[in-house]
Amino acid sequence: MNRLRLPEFWSGILMVSLAVIAVLLIWPIAQVLQLGFVDPETQGFTLANYTKVLTHKYYVGALVNTLIVGVGGMVGACLLGIPLAYFTARYAVTGRNVIATLAVLALVSPPFIGAYSWVVVAGNNGWLTQQLRSFGIALPTIYGIHGIILVFSLKFFPFVYLMTESALRNINRSFEEAAENLGCSPSERFFKITLPLVFPAISSGAILCFVLSIADFGTPSIIGRDFRTLSTIAYNQYTSEMGGQPTMAVSISMLMIVVSMLAVFLQRYMIGKRRYAGSLTNLAVPAPLQGAYGAFVHALCYLIVALATLPIAVVIYTSFLQTNGPVFSGGFGLNSYARVIQEVPDVIANTFRFSLIATVLITLAGGLISYVVVRRETPLSGLLDAVLMVPYVVPGVVMAIGFLLTFNKGAFDLVGTGAIIVLILFIRRLPYGVRATSSVLRQIKPSIEEAAINLGASPVKAFWKVTVPLMVPGIIAGAMMSFITAINELSSTLLLYTARTATMPVRIYSAVLDGEFGIAAALSTILLVSSGLCVYVVLRFSQSKESAFV
Repeated sequence: MNRLRLPEFWSGILMVSLAVIAVLLIWPIAQVLQLGFVDPETQGFTLANYTKVLTHKYYVGALVNTLIVGVGGMVGACLLGIPLAYFTARYAVTGRNVIATLAVLALVSPPFIGAYSWVVVAGNNGWLTQQLRSFGIALPTIYGIHGIILVFSLKFFPFVYLMTESALRNINRSFEEAAENLGCSPSERFFKITLPLVFPAISSGAILCFVLSIADFGTPSIIGRDFRTLSTIAYNQYTSEMGGQPTMAVSISMLMIVVSMLAVFLQRYMIGKRRYAGSLTNLAVPAPLQGAYGAFVHALCYLIVALATLPIAVVIYTSFLQTNGPVFSGGFGLNSYARVIQEVPDVIANTFRFSLIATVLITLAGGLISYVVVRRETPLSGLLDAVLMVPYVVPGVVMAIGFLLTFNKGAFDLVGTGAIIVLILFIRRLPYGVRATSSVLRQIKPSIEEAAINLGASPVKAFWKVTVPLMVPGIIAGAMMSFITAINELSSTLLLYTARTATMPVRIYSAVLDGEFGIAAALSTILLVSSGLCVYVVLRFSQSKESAFV
């Protein structure tokens, strides 16, 4: 009898995991859902809140704007990611590993830093704007819808690129060779054979881009000006309703969840109707590049990653400019870093303390949950695995409102404490830890653990002594990705922080709005360097960039 399926220990882990998910995920979301049907005056049931959201011009306009930037960011990411993936997968592009690494760095940097960087470059007083103005050239403003879509496209295209490139490298070239022998032109071969084979990967990356674009708060808040999206008006509605029940804020929040879920279901439906598979044999060999075409391919690949990493370069460069208070005074210096150390050292300590605690919890819980999900194939473990997809599609602003509604009374009164920030970081980033360890655990044969049990070890001891050491690469990759995303979290912490619990992303956001670009650049550089070190560790312990980051 397979003793791995019997011990009460793993049944207990499953029950505790479901309880934690219920308290930290389902309960807050249920609170948001329930409050949307409450009349703030009579406390009775009503559909007026949702009727108003779906009919009032202001809210409908925000919904349309959200869909526009979501689709725009998704399309822009595909226009950048698919060609880059095709060229780097099918041709021997010099510096391919550098291109992939830079794309990953662009991916892990927070979107609001990209928005801030483009303000520095192409804002009303940006250096590129000033340079072109001196030649009598007026640069289009970065503020508004096109600026938001630009930032989202350059920020999220690595999802499409990494997924699509991996899929292109795994195509059996016999399919394309057969099409060529039947007289298909290169373009016909691409659209009729290659594209359908990689469509699941492209659509998965595209949906990620869409969901993250509609959920992002920092970018439209910084460069949107009067262009409102659901995330920005949900935040504004909540802050304006703080004297009473935030019924309109939660109604808007539920609309954001519905849009995200519909996008995910649409993608699943499209994949379900068009299933293509290859044998992962006779794989294509990258062709050499020569002449003008080779120069064009290299130039295009380098240009895409250069634009994507431009915000990183701008932030680092700006952080070393000499400042006089909030104003850049020319030359180089460490004034911004000195101000950070003198004025806001607590936000740095808070960021790393909260994120480290959340990462430790994610690592411990992720390892145990992944074992339950992979090794104990029961309806409850399947439910747990499915529910862990929810944090991917629930915007941070929605989760923050849910936490404020849930943990605000009695023994559960955590509002204003560091604990509530740790808990929201934990539940929002737990899927990273579970997915990373699950992918490694699926490659470990159960017979290895069974052999240890047959030699006298208890199932729990076999797990700790045999399985956990084999899971170390996935555990480390999951921990690093959880830490990267935790230190860069803005949308959920912006509603939860107090003066004592502010983090670096919150302080950067407020500094940008206040015109304190020196402090914003210095804090952003600290975040970027920390993220870069974590990226190095992830790449060191992961078999592929695609599995580690997507």
